Amino acid sequence: MVLPMVLLKLTDWVWYQLLANSCHRAARKVRNYGSPKPHQLPQPPSFPNITKCDLNGRKSHTLVCDIFGGLLRSDSVFPYFMLVAFEGGSIIRAFLLLLSCSFLWVLDYELQLRVMIFITFCGLKIKHMESVGRAVLPKFYLENLNLHAYEALASTGSKVVFSSVPRVMVEGFLQEYLDVDDVKGTELLTSGQYFTGMLSKSGLLMKHRALKEHFGDRKPDIGLGTSSLHDNLFVSLCKEAYVVNKEDSKSNSSTSVLPRHRYPKPLIFHDGRLAFLPTPLATLSMFLWIPIGIVIAIFRISVGIFLPFKIALFLATCTGLNLSVKGLDTSTKSDHENRGVLYVCTHRTLLDPVLLSTALAKPLTAVTYSLSKMSEVIAPIRTVRLTRDRKKDGETMNKLLSEGDLVVCPEGTTCREPYLLRFSSLFAELADEIVPVAVNTKVSMFYGTTASGLKCLDPIFFMMNPRPVYYVEILGKLPKELTCAGGKSSCEVANYIQRKLGDALGFECTTLTRKDKYLMLAGNEGIVSNSKRKN
Repeated sequence: MVLPMVLLKLTDWVWYQLLANSCHRAARKVRNYGSPKPHQLPQPPSFPNITKCDLNGRKSHTLVCDIFGGLLRSDSVFPYFMLVAFEGGSIIRAFLLLLSCSFLWVLDYELQLRVMIFITFCGLKIKHMESVGRAVLPKFYLENLNLHAYEALASTGSKVVFSSVPRVMVEGFLQEYLDVDDVKGTELLTSGQYFTGMLSKSGLLMKHRALKEHFGDRKPDIGLGTSSLHDNLFVSLCKEAYVVNKEDSKSNSSTSVLPRHRYPKPLIFHDGRLAFLPTPLATLSMFLWIPIGIVIAIFRISVGIFLPFKIALFLATCTGLNLSVKGLDTSTKSDHENRGVLYVCTHRTLLDPVLLSTALAKPLTAVTYSLSKMSEVIAPIRTVRLTRDRKKDGETMNKLLSEGDLVVCPEGTTCREPYLLRFSSLFAELADEIVPVAVNTKVSMFYGTTASGLKCLDPIFFMMNPRPVYYVEILGKLPKELTCAGGKSSCEVANYIQRKLGDALGFECTTLTRKDKYLMLAGNEGIVSNSKRKN
């Protein structure tokens, strides 16, 4: 009963604000009708562009700014509220937030924020917001960083960010990636483990007032904002004031985008299902596509399960799936009649072994560390789960190789970005007939992997993409002198294959592991206990 009453009160309040604003505008038009035009209002002071800022000798200086309209190339906050609503909440919460766009445009900025905050955070678990802030939002913030604003921020010794959006949405990224000393934002009320969707007693943060409270009589050295009236008031309280021109960011996007190699911290791991920035139009397109995407995903998976390889690939290609195969050699066979070939793949999704089997047009056996029951059922190839016990896993893989060809992904987990995780060396100890396979994917709407969500939906989400791309490059059999049989250690073999696959894909090799990924994204080591697995 509580939630319906809160929604009813919110509806009444929104309609009251709409009517009040409409009446106010109408009264203002009537009052000004037929009257002489008033004297032109004084224009806000014009501040130089951030590109004019001298960055030398700034280590002792303090910079203040807002992340939206300052550090980011776009000042729209809707996509980031949508990410929280979809990834931290549910698809229903995200749909309600999208529906709010039908009236948000007639509200002033403060009311827009209040409505989006309520829809996004009402009943949202605090731990879910923390997870989104840690694993989802940083990717989109980094991709939208303004190069010139970031250079100015990085050149200073002290950094303070003021923002009207909830502090929990920006603080983690600003402090983890940009080394911001202090973050001032709107505070939200909580009840137990949940957000209420309401603001604290202090209300929405007003940047110029918060700046005065934080610094007192002392003026910050540099202020960074936009050319809007509110930001002009904010940056005018600093010794030097600069603005980010949004028109320049749009017209010279290539010069204002922060390149990946200049990220303050490498973006290797991130989570969440959405592969695009959910602007209102993009989000609407997603919701219109979802019913179609579900049907297409079921069709693609079904033909893969029940039909022969070539027919299944042809039909899947007709629906938009693009499987690009390079270096295909159907004559690859083991030199030992009683042993199969070991295919060593990079790991992008759970479908890697399936697509390799389709490309080779022959059945393969895949070993995996964790696979949901649903994925095992719908897999068109044989799958065997490993135990993480090196001795037992070695015996299992030896037995499978004696029965036929085997696929292994030695990274142990998926990685979405152009990096390769550390390769386990176990596979190198078991086989001399090794074929490295470089695998990569490209999606436009949904990621087919997750660290904290339901893994059983991974194949479905990948297949729901309008035109998913799978790239498979078979590099050829490893020469015997580069295997353990040729005198190399298992670690040397694993590291060599990792470098070879990294060069083929243009990826950077790392020493990070599955444990590192799950500790960062999910707060655990990524190991499912036997009791939970049985349940």
